[in-house]
Amino acid sequence: MTWTAPDVNRPSDVLSAPEADHLRTLLDWQRATLLHKCAGLDGDQLARAPLAFSNLSLLGLLRHMAKVERTWFRTLFRGEPLETLYSTPQWRDADFDGGDPTTAQSDHALLIEETELARTAVATASIDDTFTFPDGDVASLRYVYLQMIAEYARHNGHADLLRQAIDGAKGV
Repeated sequence: MTWTAPDVNRPSDVLSAPEADHLRTLLDWQRATLLHKCAGLDGDQLARAPLAFSNLSLLGLLRHMAKVERTWFRTLFRGEPLETLYSTPQWRDADFDGGDPTTAQSDHALLIEETELARTAVATASIDDTFTFPDGDVASLRYVYLQMIAEYARHNGHADLLRQAIDGAKGV
């Protein structure tokens, strides 16, 4: 039996809540949207880079976002000494290269795992809590949430185009 990406329920909008709740809910919606855009596709479809001029694939986006979740929440904000996912000494964005259809299920699961680990990493933190980048700049958890929302939103736009090129689905 061929694995296909499962469907996911996206959280409802929160129209009136404290800022931290808005940020968490919007990020969770963006996270679920990427998974939703992959739903029903098999490993071959997810790994396909359907645009002749680009190496972007839905599998590459899943891999990239797992790396970004880990980097922002656990490595930068929490200061955990973790290996960077999908990077090589020659190319820091190897997440978009060499997507293997046979690893699609585990790559999909890794994004879900990294998302849960990210949530856990900031569960007791305030959006005003700060961390220091390696270059000495200081940023807040609020900044991390805003960066992550923007990162997912940008890549969800890519996912729209990729999905339509793969199977014609629009507005997924």
